[in-house]
Amino acid sequence: MSYIYSKPQEKDSIPWWKRSSVTIPLRIGLSVALLIVILKSMDGIDWDELIPEWNDRTAFWTIGAFFFTLIGFLLGAVRWQRVLRALGVNQSLWRLFSHYMAGQFVSNFLPTTVGGDVIRIGRLTRDTDDGPVSFTSVVFERLSGWLVLPVITLLGFAINPGLTGLGTSTRVPLVVAMATLIALTLVILLLGSNRIGKGLQNRQGLLRFANAVHLGLDRLKGNPKAAREVIISAFAYQFTLLLAAGCAVEALGIDEVGLTALMAFIPAVLIIQVLPVGIGGLGVREGTLVLFLSGIDVSNEQALALGLALYALTLVNSFIGLPMLIFGGRKGPTTNDIESSTLE
Repeated sequence: MSYIYSKPQEKDSIPWWKRSSVTIPLRIGLSVALLIVILKSMDGIDWDELIPEWNDRTAFWTIGAFFFTLIGFLLGAVRWQRVLRALGVNQSLWRLFSHYMAGQFVSNFLPTTVGGDVIRIGRLTRDTDDGPVSFTSVVFERLSGWLVLPVITLLGFAINPGLTGLGTSTRVPLVVAMATLIALTLVILLLGSNRIGKGLQNRQGLLRFANAVHLGLDRLKGNPKAAREVIISAFAYQFTLLLAAGCAVEALGIDEVGLTALMAFIPAVLIIQVLPVGIGGLGVREGTLVLFLSGIDVSNEQALALGLALYALTLVNSFIGLPMLIFGGRKGPTTNDIESSTLE
């Protein structure tokens, strides 16, 4: 069984319209434009709802939101560790958390064409001397996260059927969830086939991502325990971030949004904000929340404030990755290395 890994493109080989000098200003401009459109759509801005009063209650829930976001990042590293174990690589959780947070910092504060996932792949490759497996682990870790998002949305609507009759606020997240789940199911069925997998070996471009998914599925099929651990850690990660969002809702005093509404709407927002529009989903996330939450009588100002709060939670916690980016790049031993040295 062969893995596929390819080096990043040289700068001169990248078309001009894909270069960071073009895409980054364009995406920043789109984010600003989307936020302006949202503000313009409001019939007068109620600043008291957009910026709530700061008091002990607000502080308590804000601290809780930051805490659960950080725990969510830790669980993201746990999910990555479980994927690696299925691929036959034992790596310490602290080491993976260091790489994970370094990637978060790069993704959120250094918006380049490199991206945080490439940092993760590069640093894990340095630790394991296995670039193909490192690449596969990050691709499959991402896929496992995507797989649970539509399930949580559908579960939220199933638990609270009253959310299903809200017009566009209901139809859009349901369509997004169903389309995503169907697409991912087809991907898993197709790429899980050994017949198709053979044709993906030594491919470049998008097909190397397909090959990574095939290899991950192939390993998990033969290891049901590892498959369960990956799925459980993926759900734990997403539900912890929902708890962070719930704390943000309480801090902002949005009484209309309960747990089932968060389950129904937030995962769909996370799916939509991945669209390559804007920086870090800024503008897309806020506009989607305004649309979704209007059905449960949340004001546009509060929905906008929630979107900005969720973005701030990610940014502030991602800053923890700065020292990990600076000092965490040295090669670290795998668990296998430690065990081998102990036995000698």
